[in-house]
Formats: sequence, structure tokens, C-alpha cells
Amino acid sequence: MENKRFKYSPITKEKDLDILIEEIGDARVVMLGEASHGTSEYYTWRTAISKRLIEDKGFGFIAVEGDWPECYAVNRFVKGYQNSGRRIAEVLEVYRRWPTWMWANWEVAALVEWIRDFNHLRQVQDKVGFYGLDVYSLWESLEQVLKYMEQRNGKAAEAARAAVRCFEPFHRDPQTYAQATAFVPTDCQDEVVQMLEQVSRRPVYPDDPEHEFSTTQNALVAVNAEKYYRAMIRGGAGSWNVRDTHMMETLDRLLEFHGPNAKAIVWEHNTHIGDARYTDMADDGMFNIGQLARERYGRDQVKLVGFGSYQGNVIASRSWGAPMQKMDMPPAREGSWEHMLHGISTDDKIILSKDLKAIPELQQTIPHRAIGVVYDPKMEHFGNYVPTVIPDRYDAFLYFDETEGVHPLHMKVRGGREPELYPWNY
Repeated sequence: MENKRFKYSPITKEKDLDILIEEIGDARVVMLGEASHGTSEYYTWRTAISKRLIEDKGFGFIAVEGDWPECYAVNRFVKGYQNSGRRIAEVLEVYRRWPTWMWANWEVAALVEWIRDFNHLRQVQDKVGFYGLDVYSLWESLEQVLKYMEQRNGKAAEAARAAVRCFEPFHRDPQTYAQATAFVPTDCQDEVVQMLEQVSRRPVYPDDPEHEFSTTQNALVAVNAEKYYRAMIRGGAGSWNVRDTHMMETLDRLLEFHGPNAKAIVWEHNTHIGDARYTDMADDGMFNIGQLARERYGRDQVKLVGFGSYQGNVIASRSWGAPMQKMDMPPAREGSWEHMLHGISTDDKIILSKDLKAIPELQQTIPHRAIGVVYDPKMEHFGNYVPTVIPDRYDAFLYFDETEGVHPLHMKVRGGREPELYPWNY
């Protein structure tokens, strides 16, 4: 459809994704964003796009903004590994760390069911995987390494035990650890690095190659999580950059593990997948996985797809660790990207960045909505908008005029205070 301002394509059914799939072309990495962590349409349409990429273009795994141990449990389930679980809802109970609704929801359950069915009759090497890119799971990753290496490698197990002992005085609380090491020059950095070195030297067990990869990944998570929490207490851009560097390193490792022809789908917030160089994040010395992937693989091999909406409701919390709730999401701020799209038409739509290049006002920054896990609708107009050069930050954008909150599985939240000092909630 041609508008007086720019061209867009209405999106109402999966067939309407053809224009986006064509734009993706032969890219090796496709990153699918979201403007909140609690919007149903973002999950549903990312699932629809992922299915097309897997079926039509041979993409081999989905990597998400979630922790490695929990997501690996889902990976085992979708691949039908022994003792990996029988019911999807039970498997998703692994997501007990707040905010549980990000991955323990019915929209993700539908994706998991589809991947498992898709994998059912395929050889192990052809099964689609599901992995976590994030860095928060310090304790869980340490425990996974120790449990596995006690069965396999005595020297590596002792290194893992030493790392666990080092963290024990902090009572499984990364914030306590971060605060303690801010004032006392004693930390567990050496222990986790030595553990990673020992795990990396382990013998290879060809009967279970993916579990070996997972063990090394958990050790890497522990190293980078320790670094992240120490950086967090100092403030500034350091902890953000540690986190996104870890995500990029994990994506690199997954692509290498799956072979030279591997293709990856990434699900993360727009603040991670949208190239940070074209936002005010760059002014603060921050970068993200979208930028790093473009720099590493080239813009023709990496396609960044943003998501956003004008109004509706969303699942979020009032403060860190608070109960989830459905909140009204007011109409987008005047002058914002979302307000502009609503003014053009109330159609749900796909916009390709190449069709925006001739529009002068889009070659400079405009406000672009971003809602995190902590949200206050009454304060939205004083924040929640990232100055963005839209055509450069993304390769394509999916807009939904009115959206609904994601549908959580309503599980008990496992305690976890670690992000309290973290100034960004994406």
C-alpha cells in the first residue's frame, strides 16, 4: 500500500509475511525484537516469522533473552531427549526466576509445541534448538557445571567446587556479592575463570555432544555473570556492555557449534537487537547484540526486525520483583514513531527500512517507545522513549495498532534481587 508518506504492507495473516521473508533473503542471522516483555502479539508474530524461517529457509535454532540452564531444559524437551519431560506446561515451570511471564506463558508454550512437532521425525542433527543468551544465572550455572563434572572429570569438578565455595558466603544473592566486592578487593573471579579453563580441557564424549557444549556454556555464564554483577555495582554502561557482549559470544558459539551453514533466529527486546549506534545509547558508551552482529557478520547477513504498538495493555510489574499485573498502555506520545504510524493508518503493518530512506524527518532521531519489565503507565511520557534513527536501527518494523498482554502461566516467583541496581530493565 502506498501512503503519501511512505509505503507499508498491512499484516493480518501469516501469508502477509511474504514481503518480510523476501527482504530477509539469504541472511544468516535474523533478530526479532519487541517493545515490551509482556505483549502477546509480539510473541505470536515472532513465532509466525520463526516458523517461516525454519520451514522455508532452514534456520536451525532460536536463541532468546533468557537464561541458559532454563532454556536448555526446553531445548532438551523440543528435541525429545530422554527424561526431558512430557507436558509443555510442566517443562515451562523451569522459569521460576522473576520475571516469570517472559518465557512461562501460553504464547511460548505454542511455540514449544510447534518446534517439538517439527522435530519429531527428524534426525538429531536436523532438530531445531532453543537456547538462552542471557547472563543472570550465576548460581544455577555453577550448580549445573558441578553436577555434570562430578560425573565426568575429577579435576574440573574440584575447580567447580572451589567456585561454589567462593560464592557460598553471599547466600546465593548476586547483589550481596556485588556490594561486598565493591568495598573489599576480594572476589571470585579467579575461581570461575579456573573452572572455565578446566571444563574447556575436559575429554569429549561423542555420545552426548550437546550436553558437553552446555556444560562449557554454563561455565562461561558463571565467568561473565561474576563480571556483570561486579560491573553493575559500579554503575554506568559497563554492566550493559558485559551482558550484550556475553550474548554475542554465546550466539557466536552456537553458530560455530551448529556448523558453517547454521542460521540463527534471535528473540530479544528492541533495545538489544536494534543497532545501538542509531540511538542515544551510543552517547552513553553502550552497544548491543544487534550492533555487534552487524559488525561481525555484515549487514547483508544480519536482519534486524523491530516491533511496536500504539496502545493497549501489557504485563509488567510496578517494581523489581513485584507481582506481575496487566496494565493499561496509553496511546503513544505525540511525535513518537508509534504516534506517527497510528496517524498514517490504524492498520497493523510491516514497514521495510529501505522504503523510509527518502523521508527527511526519519533520518534524524525521533522518540521510539520501549517498555521494560518494570513499568508505570502514568510516568510513560517522562521516559520509556528511546531517540532513534528508525531506518538505520532496523531493517524492518512490525507495527500493531492495539495490543494485548501476554498470557502468563502464573507460577510462583523464585527470589532474585540481582537486577535492583541495574538501571535498564530490558
